[in-house]
Amino acid sequence: MARIAGVDLPKGKRIEIALTYIYGIGRSSSRKILEKAGVNLDTKSDQLTEEEVTRARKIIDESFQVEGDLRREVSMNIKRLMDMGCYRGLRHRKGLPARGQRTHTNARTRRGPRRMIGRRRK
Repeated sequence: MARIAGVDLPKGKRIEIALTYIYGIGRSSSRKILEKAGVNLDTKSDQLTEEEVTRARKIIDESFQVEGDLRREVSMNIKRLMDMGCYRGLRHRKGLPARGQRTHTNARTRRGPRRMIGRRRK
C-alpha cells in the first residue's frame, strides 16, 4: 500500500483517483502530478512500483501544499478573519454561511439540526 503525505492510498483504485484522498489534491492536480512523474493514469494504486511512488511523493512535496500544512493555513485564514471582525469573520464566528447564501430556509449544514420549539408529544 502506497503512503504519500501521511495518507494511505486505497488499494485497487486508479492512481488518478487514489491521489485525491490526499487533502489538497483534486483530479486536475492529480493528473499534473502523474504526468510529471511519468505514471500512467490507469495504473492501480497497489500496482505502483516504489520508484513511481517516490517520484510522485517528491513532486507533491516540492510543488503542493497538502494535509497538515494546508489545513493549518486555512484555519489561520479563518481565525484572522474572525479576529479582524470583518463580515465574513462574524459569519464564521456565528456559524452561519459566509458567502451570501440565504438562511431563512436551507443552510442546515452550517446551522445544524432544527431545534423544536414548544412541540412536545403527549
